[in-house]
Amino acid sequence: MAIWKRPPSIAEMHARNTQTVNGLLGIKILEVGEDFIRAEMAVDERHVQPFGILHGGVSVVLAETVGSLASVLCCEEGFSAVGLEINANHLLPVPKGDKVIAECRPVRIGRNVHVWNIELRRGDGKLSCVSRLTTSNIEQRGAKT
Repeated sequence: MAIWKRPPSIAEMHARNTQTVNGLLGIKILEVGEDFIRAEMAVDERHVQPFGILHGGVSVVLAETVGSLASVLCCEEGFSAVGLEINANHLLPVPKGDKVIAECRPVRIGRNVHVWNIELRRGDGKLSCVSRLTTSNIEQRGAKT
């Protein structure tokens, strides 16, 4: 049974992200499963630090993107999710020209707080970063309840 309270639409997610940091970085949602979201980002000159490897902050943007999307899909109508805390452990470098696949799964989906585990893997499948995101559910301003 799927965990989503809103119907997941990859096309809708991409349309919403075109003029945001997600679109600018080229983050693409690949799949929405019963309890996970998978996204991909090709690593190019926009994403690397001076040594030619993926910047840690960009890894965090990717992790927060998939975690936030998952959290929003788990919110009741009239509510949204905002990030409270995120951490990341960078395990292996990702060179320019490679890609990163992010997979997000829930740790806990509460009424007011969600916790997500996000793994980032290089193109060769090796784990490059692990991240944990905590979000808070808030009522959308002007929303009818």
